[in-house]
Amino acid sequence: MITAMLLVISVVALVQFAVYYWRSLVAGIAAEPISDRVRAAAGLESASVGPSDFTSFLQLNALTPGLKDGGQGLGAVRAYYRAVETLRGLAGMKLPSLAAWTEREMATCSRYVAVILSQRLERNLTCATEIRSC
Repeated sequence: MITAMLLVISVVALVQFAVYYWRSLVAGIAAEPISDRVRAAAGLESASVGPSDFTSFLQLNALTPGLKDGGQGLGAVRAYYRAVETLRGLAGMKLPSLAAWTEREMATCSRYVAVILSQRLERNLTCATEIRSC
């Protein structure tokens, strides 16, 4: 019985650590600058990226070709965004502090997709320049 409890506690602690580590990676990438080209392509008028810009960045990302860049998949970020969005819908009106947290998390997800898109666009432009110079 004690062994099973230790196993469950260890697994829960490992999952919690993995989630915090993943969130720190996302936040680190989201803190990088977003190119003006991506802002213009997404139709952003302001300098800040908000939670509502997530869908437009995903649509723009679907239009850009990938160059086998190590698999910058957005599936986990998309699932996390949807989960936080659902949480905001369920408890946002009753708990304003939770609503503020969900807005920040959704904005971080939007910035993450924008930075990944910016990096992909930069790699594509570099590749196109190299091809033209041959």
